Amino acid sequence: MKQADLIISGATILSMDAELAVHQDHDLIVTDGKISAIEPQGKHIWQAQETLDAQHCIVMPGLINTHSHLPMSWFRGLADDLPLDIWLNHYIWPLEARLLSKSFIYDATLFGAGEMLKSGITMTNDMYFEMSAIADACIKAGLRALISEAVIEAKMGADYRPSLLVLKYKDLYQDQPLVDFSLAPHAIYTCSGDMLRRCAQAAKEHDLLIHIHLSETAAEVENCLRERGKRPVHYLNDIGLLEARCVFAHGVHIDAGEMEVLQQKPVSISICTDSNLKLASGLAPIKAYLDHGINLSLGTDSVASNNDLDLLGELSTTAKLHKALNNDPAFLPAIEALKLVTINAARALGVEDRRGSLEIGKDADFLVIDTQSLNSMPIYEPASQLVYAINSRQIRDVFVAGKQVVKEQRLVNLDEAELLQTATRYATMIKEELSK
Repeated sequence: MKQADLIISGATILSMDAELAVHQDHDLIVTDGKISAIEPQGKHIWQAQETLDAQHCIVMPGLINTHSHLPMSWFRGLADDLPLDIWLNHYIWPLEARLLSKSFIYDATLFGAGEMLKSGITMTNDMYFEMSAIADACIKAGLRALISEAVIEAKMGADYRPSLLVLKYKDLYQDQPLVDFSLAPHAIYTCSGDMLRRCAQAAKEHDLLIHIHLSETAAEVENCLRERGKRPVHYLNDIGLLEARCVFAHGVHIDAGEMEVLQQKPVSISICTDSNLKLASGLAPIKAYLDHGINLSLGTDSVASNNDLDLLGELSTTAKLHKALNNDPAFLPAIEALKLVTINAARALGVEDRRGSLEIGKDADFLVIDTQSLNSMPIYEPASQLVYAINSRQIRDVFVAGKQVVKEQRLVNLDEAELLQTATRYATMIKEELSK
């Protein structure tokens, strides 16, 4: 017999590999945080210290969120039903200027990480401030995170060197496999051309990912045309930013000419459907992107604009909405939609060789989803059920690097009652600040 650490037994395994294989009544075998084998139940030579019964469950790769702002947890519901510019300039940014501290960011990140894990997110691409506070919170929770410091030039100064900070933290946390760091010029309207060029050069020199908001609103595009005489993608291309690996958050207002440029570059778009709907920013042209062969993934954005971190719900909304927009019920079938939160998302973040699918040798980041619920039976096609019927409350167990971080819908590494008490304490503080 071969020895493993863990066997997930008797599941329907949705691999999301190149063949999109679905294995019925199979065991997922885990050793040293990696997937050792996927074998028919009871027909292999593996034994393990622990076996988890997954009869009547779907096992799938952990969800990967490609655009988030975890430390904004305390701003959920604070300034709803407002346009983006008013929301940012009159509420979010003024409050951040008055309230942000390392402890504020750490506590909010810990809360958000717990919400993500319970929603089946095992890795997130996060942009905010105080990267060490975010990293420490994600490590405690057991959440993987690619973390970036939002570069806002008016806040940091024209001489700011973001690459120095990123390289510092990559070195400090090199022994922490759950976290890594990237560059995040916030947007073309908060960073000068010189700052963007500096980021592009640093990203290419040190092989860093660039994470940036792009073409979220029509006004952003109009301002770029007026001030620079060209659309945002062409502007960034001229600067040289598109030569680096990039994740563009939102990408709502990008036209065909810009897509012809993007399809030649190492870039991905992070679609944020719920946030764009709620802020009335528009809807990303998913069909046009796919027609141009541009890699797409999904992001939740922050709870201040979403207002949750339910990526499975985000996926369901996105898949159905774009069928209606394209007047085509066959557009973006369920199995293709699932790529947006698994293998495509891993590709966007440069980790597709390690995550995004359940394959031998990859990290054991996966979900065990209970299908024994009235809303999700009977099951004919597991992928369809995941996209159109199953909800995140049916995610029973979550594993990251082979370690259980959610057990029977409860967080393993965090005290949920304590998290709720902390949220109440911060809400009281923010209400007092708003009343001044």
